[in-house]
Amino acid sequence: MTNRQLLEIPFTSGRSGSGPATWGQRAYWDTIRALAPADAPRYNVAGGAPIDPGLPLPVLIDALGKLLHLHESLRTRLLPDEDGQLLQVLDSDGTLTLEVHSCSDAEDLPEAGARLHGELSARTFDTAAEWPLHVAVIERDGLVRYASVVLPHTAVDGAGMSRLIADLAALCLGSSPAELDGLRVPARQPLEEAEFQRSPRGARRDGNARRDFLRKLRGGPARQFPEPEAAPDPTALFPNAVLRSPALARAVEQVAAGHRASTSSVLLAATAAMTARLSGSTEALLDVVVSNRFLPELANAVAAVAGEVLIHLPEADGEFGALVRRTHAAALGGYLNAYYDKTALDAQVAELAAEGVPLADRSCVFNDIREVVPPGADAPGEPGATTLTWPVEFEPRPGLTYALDAAQSGDAVSLAMTADPAVLPRAEMERFLYGIEETVLAEARALAAATATSPA
Repeated sequence: MTNRQLLEIPFTSGRSGSGPATWGQRAYWDTIRALAPADAPRYNVAGGAPIDPGLPLPVLIDALGKLLHLHESLRTRLLPDEDGQLLQVLDSDGTLTLEVHSCSDAEDLPEAGARLHGELSARTFDTAAEWPLHVAVIERDGLVRYASVVLPHTAVDGAGMSRLIADLAALCLGSSPAELDGLRVPARQPLEEAEFQRSPRGARRDGNARRDFLRKLRGGPARQFPEPEAAPDPTALFPNAVLRSPALARAVEQVAAGHRASTSSVLLAATAAMTARLSGSTEALLDVVVSNRFLPELANAVAAVAGEVLIHLPEADGEFGALVRRTHAAALGGYLNAYYDKTALDAQVAELAAEGVPLADRSCVFNDIREVVPPGADAPGEPGATTLTWPVEFEPRPGLTYALDAAQSGDAVSLAMTADPAVLPRAEMERFLYGIEETVLAEARALAAATATSPA
């Protein structure tokens, strides 16, 4: 790519204000602040895609300006106040920088787009000094052919990113912000969300959710996997494995339909089953990330709203169909209690630990992002074949046994697992991922056989 150009998109006449950060803003800000600077981009939320047959650059510039009016989180900075409390500051005016790269006819556009998207996603954000939005495009023959949009997790979660991309596309096609708001429940802006959280209703919701979390934390297993025989190396990198399976994508749908559960509950149940199997236990406790769009005012919010809930599943080593149904019921109940002040919860947990109160092992994390993050490009390989790759290693993450993300990759489900090698070496990670696939596929085969032999 050549001829990199920086265009300044001016913004004026917006609302301004300041106030306490929302629960979501503060939770992600605390998490990212605890990371090494080089690891901060891991918490960026990114979307990049080719634009075919192309878009005139002035149309995109106009749409970005309207997007800044529609979602105030894009003009919100975060910084500590004099007392060390996190403050959100909404700017009424400013500029957004748009990177425009030219791509010659001789260059491979998908390759150039992937390279640009990777570079943009790897940049850190200064949340106190800049707006939380980086945009870069590739232009060829006078039209935008590829666009990359990146935000820090303090500004948006997966569901919010999906809404942002959808709104940007609609604005490019000629919709106005007023028309978009007229077609749906208007989104609660971050300053309004913080105000709700300080209200009596917000306080009740917070209190109920934290009590539910602490109840499960007191009642779950103290440890899920055995202690490593040898002292672990605190500097050992955490491997990341990705299993991509078209067969799993089909089987998840079949099992969900057969047991009247969500596909997310099927994957969660399979994860619990493999946790129990590999740990030698009969139960599993999973820390599950939830999109938290249950309040109508948050359904269309471009903001950091996602929270975590504990799902405790006794008898996770039992018959899988029954486990799917129990998981679905437990998940539905748990999701309603995932909207709370995580900073306050963490303080409560620390107090209980200091008092010697036995607490459960919450080091196994599950996050289904298939419906809230746009599908990635298909990975190379034979059509229909399951593949397992090891794309990267991460810095050690204290307190984590594994984190498992389910994503959509073309016609396949991708399971991305990062794990503590002292607890789950690479061979055990492979067993875990292939075990999820085979567990779901076996249940799909059993349901199909039962349907075939049942009387008409």
